[in-house]
Amino acid sequence: MSTSLRVSPSVYGYRFDTASRKKATANIFEGVDQESLQKLFKKTGDKKAEDRARIIFCIDQDNEEKARALLALKQRTRDKILQFLKLRRLPIKVI
Repeated sequence: MSTSLRVSPSVYGYRFDTASRKKATANIFEGVDQESLQKLFKKTGDKKAEDRARIIFCIDQDNEEKARALLALKQRTRDKILQFLKLRRLPIKVI
């Protein structure tokens, strides 16, 4: 027979130490300039690094609009890849 163990520290009377954790922020790009963000995106291989950084640093948009714009950019890239793959499918003739 196997015994199941709980992973929670409260089993042993300990509590999670949340006081030493870093506080969450609403804007993870706070304190980062646009050029540094573009370099980061380029280093990760993002072909649309400039567009992505421009969307993030656009002052006119609120956070929801920025999130939608980033998701739309991702979806357009995915759609283009699928479109390319569909165009590459050529009928193969068997002789």
